[in-house]
Amino acid sequence: MKRRSEEITGRKNSEKWVERTAARTMLRAVRFTDEDFDKPIIALAVPHTNGTPCNDHVRALGDIVQQAIEAAGGKAIVFGTPVVSDGISMGTEAMKYSLVSREVIADSIELMTEGYRVDGVITLSGCDKTIPGALMPIARNNLTGLTLYGGSILPGEYHGKALNIVSAFEAIGAHCAGKIDAQELHAIECHACPGAGSCAGMYTANTMASAIEALGMSLPGAASNLAVDEGNEISAEKREDCVRAAQAVVELLQSGIKAQDIMTRKAFENALTVAWALGGSTNAVLHLLALAHEAEVELTLADIEQVTARVPLLGNFKPFGQYVMNDLHKIGGLPMVMKTLLDAGYLHGDCLTVTGRTLAENLVDAPPWPENQDVFYSPEHPYAPAHQHIRVLYGNLATEGCVLKISGKEMTKFAGPARVFDREEDALAAILAGKICEGDVMVIRYEGPKGGPGMREMLSPSSALMGAGLGKNVALVTDGRFSGGTHGIMIGHVAPEAQVGGVIAVVREDDIIEIDLESGELNLKLGESEIAKRLTQWQAPEARYSRGVLAKYAKLVSSASRGAVTS
Repeated sequence: MKRRSEEITGRKNSEKWVERTAARTMLRAVRFTDEDFDKPIIALAVPHTNGTPCNDHVRALGDIVQQAIEAAGGKAIVFGTPVVSDGISMGTEAMKYSLVSREVIADSIELMTEGYRVDGVITLSGCDKTIPGALMPIARNNLTGLTLYGGSILPGEYHGKALNIVSAFEAIGAHCAGKIDAQELHAIECHACPGAGSCAGMYTANTMASAIEALGMSLPGAASNLAVDEGNEISAEKREDCVRAAQAVVELLQSGIKAQDIMTRKAFENALTVAWALGGSTNAVLHLLALAHEAEVELTLADIEQVTARVPLLGNFKPFGQYVMNDLHKIGGLPMVMKTLLDAGYLHGDCLTVTGRTLAENLVDAPPWPENQDVFYSPEHPYAPAHQHIRVLYGNLATEGCVLKISGKEMTKFAGPARVFDREEDALAAILAGKICEGDVMVIRYEGPKGGPGMREMLSPSSALMGAGLGKNVALVTDGRFSGGTHGIMIGHVAPEAQVGGVIAVVREDDIIEIDLESGELNLKLGESEIAKRLTQWQAPEARYSRGVLAKYAKLVSSASRGAVTS
């Protein structure tokens, strides 16, 4: 949808405020002055909650940005959005609301930007779904604006070992397997998250923040600038990000640059390249497909597979590696990463960004790749070669595609008997009870966008497998999705999903499932006639929710292969 006509473009929108006496009267009651009606009106989305460390500091960031907008010559209209914490909702029915919240956040921001007919917009973000949700309406309505990531948390520490939120999930599996006692489990719980900021590894938040910076829709360096300092106060770099964001939006209004001028096909290729070079989350597949849809850019799973086929894995980050965002920040942050990739020919340097300059121009003064470190490898000597991080597979079990994260593991084939579960909770209980053996292929279905509904993340069972020492010897296949903190042999986003009659719906206990990376396929090892017979006999289960937001979502949501969008 093309949003703006000449009547409401740029400063002309502010003139419309002046003509509307009733609007002016009401705004005077909330501290607007005569001078404010001549300023560009900037929407400021502040998704604050004290329900998660990812967004606990976002209110403070909003205050800084609001002051900076006014110092830059604009006037802010401030509002909040929902925030569903993935880490807190994980493994429960609450997780069904996580991906749904991406759509609600996007729609909430659209309601406010359109309802107030603003000139520009800055959207803050923290926890996973607030990041794509904060950018989707800017792309959808071709607004003038940008999004600003709240920053990563500092790592926790216990007995000299760095911890993060996934440490706690894996500790549960280790405790159930008898590898650690209850006292150590409690200690890990108490030390894993020391303050404000999003999860520290290359999980979904840091992956998407990095991808959006590479896309050109956030400021250089903002993705790797940390949320708070050692005293748990807003970091100096993040304060500066807030000021730069306000100045950038005012400059964008003056130049007339809008979101779809920046969010081009080449810009999406840059975003994918950076995400995969860093070793990012499979959730980036869903979110970048959704963002491309909103920006009216053609992008498919097959296109994503082409990008991942040429990008080496350079980041040595948790969950599969050693380091966290704080370690990258110390050696030059995302500007260093992008300069390294640009110099090696992996990025399109001519893409426009929210600074008004090209990506290459933004990186002129970025630090070079530092030697004598193993946080971020050089393209000449990668952590793992191309096509060994994210793979898109097809086959009779995923005719629309599915996503595998291997993160540099040497693997060509895996086959084993299916262990079939229709709910995540049942699968987790089987792992914790010791009922899953080496060589098994766990199938968790009816957890897709429509079937869940909401496409829950399978971090609890995947972490339990890792904690029990089964991460290298058990595969997990699901029409749900995975946390960025997941590692192991994990295949998600299987499409078509079970709820709509995908082949995953008719897998039976002890059927053989084969993962073949040489052919790029995920197959149920049965003849076509047997699969067709089972599908003929299959009936869709009743929808799990008949009213409320989950029922609405299930009716509207598209396939995971299209980004699970509702518009």
